[in-house]
Amino acid sequence: MKVVVTGGCGFIGSNFIRHILRNREHVRVINLDKLTYAGNLANLIDVARDYAPDRYRFVKGDISDWDTVRGIFSQGDIDWVVNFAAESHVDRSIEGPEEFLHTNILGTFRLLEAARQFWSAPSSDVTEKRFLHISTDEVYGSLGPGGYFTETTPYDPSSPYSASKAASDHLVNAYHRTYSLPTLITNSSNNYGPFQFPEKLIPLIVINAIKGNSLPVYGDGKNVRDWLHVGDHCSALLAVLETGVPGEKYNIGANCERRNIDIVTAICDYLDTRLGLLEGKPRRELIQFVTDRLGHDRRYAIDATKVHRDLHWEPTVSFEQGIIDTIEWYLDHMDWVSDIESGRYREYQSEG
Repeated sequence: MKVVVTGGCGFIGSNFIRHILRNREHVRVINLDKLTYAGNLANLIDVARDYAPDRYRFVKGDISDWDTVRGIFSQGDIDWVVNFAAESHVDRSIEGPEEFLHTNILGTFRLLEAARQFWSAPSSDVTEKRFLHISTDEVYGSLGPGGYFTETTPYDPSSPYSASKAASDHLVNAYHRTYSLPTLITNSSNNYGPFQFPEKLIPLIVINAIKGNSLPVYGDGKNVRDWLHVGDHCSALLAVLETGVPGEKYNIGANCERRNIDIVTAICDYLDTRLGLLEGKPRRELIQFVTDRLGHDRRYAIDATKVHRDLHWEPTVSFEQGIIDTIEWYLDHMDWVSDIESGRYREYQSEG
């Protein structure tokens, strides 16, 4: 089985490639990644070592470039497309939204068009094909203190990022309804785990707390997110690919709501125990509340009943264990962090 994974050098994409290669011996992966700032070849050093060239191949390219996408499809019969490729950081979308529209909307369109054209060929058996589009719970907007996002919750995006993802979700749905393309959509809650780019909340706080730097927290820190370990997310995605119904969407979450400030203080307390106090002071004293993000959604929470009921998937990593494992991963991979902070990883990728 040949699987195209887009954005496979990013956080979730690299974890998924590792997961599917380890758990499905019949799978070969083509990783198509533009290597923007958040894409890092170092995320897959072990995969390239253990699985290339027979089961893993990397292609540097942009999903919004038609020649690149068509070239991938023309090299052989593609069974699955798993689309992780996206600009995804809300703050960056506020500062410069155009790239988000280009990648998240036009790029998704290019992939859909390639799948439609190649999978509609007389020689192609579409019954086993799957186009899985990875989306986010942010397309639903902000929740009040009660209730949960379900698959039928109306879209109400708040940022250019979430608006671009909402648009791409609608495109995917349209290609299923219009062309009967075997599409699937997943909307997940906040992920955490190894290889997450340091601009995101958990790695940012972990790295700053290790170094004794300030710990910025938006607003009053009481924004709530539902946290999902990336390993659990990957197992859910594989379940969707193998047993999900084309044309359906599945919310993926772990029923693990935490306030941002509680995440930050938990990291501080663990590192105080693990590394000792900083000059006799607890790391909580490094917390600095900063001006809130524009349009900052107050609460996200996923109702994952459908994926539990229909696909028999359940998360296995508790947040209490997952956050410790994540902190320990960053402690063990500070060289990886240093390469990102210094920009050396970009030099390596340009040379490669």
